[in-house]
Amino acid sequence: MRALPPGSTIGILGGGQLGRMLASAAARLGFTCHIYSDATGPAFDVAAKTTIGEFTDLDAIRKFAGRVDVITYEFENVPLCAAAAAAEITPVRPDPKALEVAQDRLVEKRFLASLDLPVAPFAEVASLDDLTAGLQTIGTPAILKTTRLGYDGKGQVRIADAKDPAWALDAIAHAPAVLEGMIDFAYEVSVLAVRGADKQARFYDLPLNTHRDGILDTSTVPSPLPKARIAEADAIAGSIATALDYTGVLAVELFYLGDDTDTPFLVNEIAPRVHNSGHWTLDACAVCQFENHIRAVAGWPLGGTTRHSDAMMTNLIGHDVDAWADLAADDDGGPDTCLHLYGKHQARPGRKMGHITHLTDRKSS
Repeated sequence: MRALPPGSTIGILGGGQLGRMLASAAARLGFTCHIYSDATGPAFDVAAKTTIGEFTDLDAIRKFAGRVDVITYEFENVPLCAAAAAAEITPVRPDPKALEVAQDRLVEKRFLASLDLPVAPFAEVASLDDLTAGLQTIGTPAILKTTRLGYDGKGQVRIADAKDPAWALDAIAHAPAVLEGMIDFAYEVSVLAVRGADKQARFYDLPLNTHRDGILDTSTVPSPLPKARIAEADAIAGSIATALDYTGVLAVELFYLGDDTDTPFLVNEIAPRVHNSGHWTLDACAVCQFENHIRAVAGWPLGGTTRHSDAMMTNLIGHDVDAWADLAADDDGGPDTCLHLYGKHQARPGRKMGHITHLTDRKSS
């Protein structure tokens, strides 16, 4: 694959904060970014060119594709038909196959199982009979998730016991679903892998993740996992990237069950894009996840993934952002604080408005 020279135009499907950070990273490398989205968003403030159009308007998608040199995407729910239409005109990286897998939780689970990777027990649910049978097999507690469009805790309900489970289907409006067994885990972690055009992969340090109300709250590096376990986690992500013939940043969310189990990791889900749990790389690494994604999709050599500082990233959710002045002051003599605001005009409960990263001297590997 020929590396795109500076001055080339990178198309981004989606106009959210991840697109904003991708466009900023691309500009530092001399690229122009053109955003295509169905509504204005944070990425529009920093991109050189923007187009508003429906993702189902395939003629508009093709026209957009003809104006750029390569296309990537900043969220995994880009309609597959849109990515396929764009790929008729211009290379799309990562390959749309990654979207096909990640957009449907049932397809994703079956794909991971086909690679002999460990996942939580699961069952397809298309009816109350399916749910009843699944609960009998998997047991409770369990979690019922819509196969599509669920994120940040949306589209899912927890089932504490198998008595009269019809309410759970009502709660998700009887959408196609997958039932998963609840996992007793020690930690939630994620692998941030980047795979270049030369098919070589690099990995950022493994962050330890915590959640609040189903939304990522903090990501901290280094994690407490032993080096050998981190290498195992990286190998899991590498095998997924290889199977998808992936180009760009891939996030793989894992449950770590502990060293006293035969299977220390279970794969929770994958995200074929830059990821919230990698935002700390903006401040703690010489080359962040966003720049490395741009490098990969443009056919450039990958940058280093080593961190120069220990870090804890904390999301600013909803009205957390109202404390921006105090967060920006950073005058308490504590860790260095890096503030990132996404330019969203209205704070709402559950909405990611920005993040902060606390940096401290690197004390451990």
